[in-house]
Amino acid sequence: MSERDRRTILRSTALAVAGLAVGPVLVPESAVADESGNSCPAPLGPTTVLPGDTRYEDLAKRGHKRYTVAPDYFRVVGSTAQVVQAVQDAVAAGKRVAVRGGAHCLENFVDDPAVKVVIDLSGMTGVYFDPAMNAFAIEGGALLIEVYRRLFLGWGVTVPAGWCPSVGVGGHISGGGYGVLSRAFGLVVDHLYAVEVVVVDSFGKARAVVATRDPNDPNYDLWWAHTGGGGGNFGVVTKYWMRSPGAAGDPSTLLPKPPGRMLDFSAEWPWAGMDQAKFARLMRNQGEWCERNTAPGTPTAPLYGELIFYRPSFGKQGLIGQVYGPNADKLLDDYLAALSEGVGPAQNVVRNWGPWFATAQAGPDQSKPFRFKVKSAYLRNRFTDEQAATIYQQLTADHPGDLLIGSVGLATYGGQINAVPAAATATATRDAIIKLTYVAAWQDPTQDALHDEWIRQLYRAVYATTGGVPDPRDGAYISYPDRDLADPAQNTSGVPWSTLYYKGNYPRLQRIKSRYDPRDVFRHALAVRPA
Repeated sequence: MSERDRRTILRSTALAVAGLAVGPVLVPESAVADESGNSCPAPLGPTTVLPGDTRYEDLAKRGHKRYTVAPDYFRVVGSTAQVVQAVQDAVAAGKRVAVRGGAHCLENFVDDPAVKVVIDLSGMTGVYFDPAMNAFAIEGGALLIEVYRRLFLGWGVTVPAGWCPSVGVGGHISGGGYGVLSRAFGLVVDHLYAVEVVVVDSFGKARAVVATRDPNDPNYDLWWAHTGGGGGNFGVVTKYWMRSPGAAGDPSTLLPKPPGRMLDFSAEWPWAGMDQAKFARLMRNQGEWCERNTAPGTPTAPLYGELIFYRPSFGKQGLIGQVYGPNADKLLDDYLAALSEGVGPAQNVVRNWGPWFATAQAGPDQSKPFRFKVKSAYLRNRFTDEQAATIYQQLTADHPGDLLIGSVGLATYGGQINAVPAAATATATRDAIIKLTYVAAWQDPTQDALHDEWIRQLYRAVYATTGGVPDPRDGAYISYPDRDLADPAQNTSGVPWSTLYYKGNYPRLQRIKSRYDPRDVFRHALAVRPA
């Protein structure tokens, strides 16, 4: 494997560790208005794409390489009214429906043979200031790169969302949404003011509902469900409105301001000369640094670092991250020194200062050429020495397949994320120090089962004392969905998958599901079940 390929995969891995009562609100089909109130051309669509259409294959393969979908038709939409009609048509015809935004789902929740209608939000990418809501509107098909571009160039603000620029907001925000700036500014849902969702009532009628974070809003629970309840559970998200709690006044003061410049960095510790003791020490060093630097308000909040442990064939353990502020270089120096203690200094340390938006749009974004299986977990305390030894043994064991990536990534977490009570949003994990991502990536489709079993065995071994899954007090991240958590052959803990993802928030999500999707129209393998 060339060094260029290694660097590409290193950045790619970060995607997986870094790739939905106000009455109905319908947008007129004839025209829409821009943020100044001026008339604009009619929106794109609705366009129905059938098999045989030259556009069908492109839409079928928009997702990850491992999955494709073959519905009866795709409906490409450009407005809320079109989404309402698209959902209504599918329900009336008794067809299973799914919605697609950025197409980064790590499981086949959209690309499922049972799905007969895919509503594609490619035509709904607007990002603008909405004076009526005094908040920034983001349409459900927008990608993070356009959100960052328009918020920053228009008003000098941003949201602390993900590092991969082509991820869609639809599933990212509804799943909680975290990124490089989250240690300083919290999760993206901590800045969510309102959401517009197309839902289906018990009579099978589709309608659009707007829900805000005002506790007196009769639809407040629907807002709450989209602060970590996961995509594809309650309806089709057509619009988010963003405004930080307590913010008022000029639009440029309503969301966090990103730093003027960011220091993008990478480093590595070669496998050559790294025995089990040094491997475990490096892992412990990352864990202990996070234990010391996770409280809200920590001076190290401007630093985000992801330490990725790879199989020996990759040649090294890799560190990537970003840091900002007047003492950014010192923060990074101290961080590297802490990681290197007892291991040896980091090699090939690269530091690149650049304008914030340039670093945001250059985030890792090369996952779709690969076939993936991803698992997740949080850590409230560092890995035990026994778990570190297990990871070493699993990564260094022989594997017969052509596994391009086999890794465990430990990303810094906490800070302002942990300043929010667990029940304030649907994102229940508000006391973690690390977010974990287990990744297997390959290219040969005939080896899917082989590599699935490799990562399953790794995961089971790490959590052998808790039934093959994380301690439920740690939990897992719903936006890195893993169907194995619902499989009793893989999850022998007796703890339901829903508890691992949602902890004590799940019963409330079930009640919300019963109210807003009583017919269970929006469902997938890890969907919230009606109460």
